[in-house]
Amino acid sequence: MTRLSEAVVYFKTPMSQTAPLIELKNIQKTFVSPGGDYQALKDINLTIRKGEFVAIMGPSGSGKSTIMNIMGALDSPTQGSYKLSGKNISNYTNDQLAEIRNKQIGFIFQSFNLLPRTSVLANVEKPMVYAGIPAKERKKRAMELLELVGIADKANNLANHISGGQIQRVAVARALAMVPSILLADEPTGNLDSQMAYEIMDFIKQLNTKGHTIVLITHEDDIAAYSKRIVRLKDGQIESDKVNK
Repeated sequence: MTRLSEAVVYFKTPMSQTAPLIELKNIQKTFVSPGGDYQALKDINLTIRKGEFVAIMGPSGSGKSTIMNIMGALDSPTQGSYKLSGKNISNYTNDQLAEIRNKQIGFIFQSFNLLPRTSVLANVEKPMVYAGIPAKERKKRAMELLELVGIADKANNLANHISGGQIQRVAVARALAMVPSILLADEPTGNLDSQMAYEIMDFIKQLNTKGHTIVLITHEDDIAAYSKRIVRLKDGQIESDKVNK
């Protein structure tokens, strides 16, 4: 089996401590409903550079999910600009945003979002299928990624026939399939026991040490402690932005 350190080096992204990867400027998000408008984000200004590991924290209703959806090109701001890798994608069409999600952003969700009656290998291949990558290359890359996360022996298992921790490792492998600019982890340990949660976070931290940019959405202090920087939200605004020592 490929050693973790070797495999992570193979899939590492170009490292730069100076180039902004994410630039949110004066971001506002208002949801309109018959019961009245709700402003979820209020004048957010945030820059995340390549190679950073940033945790975004806050209580329920603070705007964590909304800022994640905007960063992940799942939604667009009502006002303000979002630059990803220097390109303003604030007003992109749904098709353009879908392409951004597929090629530049790797998602790791609390709910895993795997296809349960599909093999582990096929789940990891799925983003590459959408991108039109040839079958032989898809399989080779998927197997290397499963080696990376330590479950290549489960490649032919159905996704609903492996443990919760193994499922999350598959989700990490799938998130890396398109060699994304950014890994966006939304409460990635929420459905895991403490030991498995720490194992997954150790692995995510290793990815960051090899150059991957990580944005972690969490409400747990012990999980945020793995990051290098903690941004706290409250009532749709940034309450603090500090280096995590």
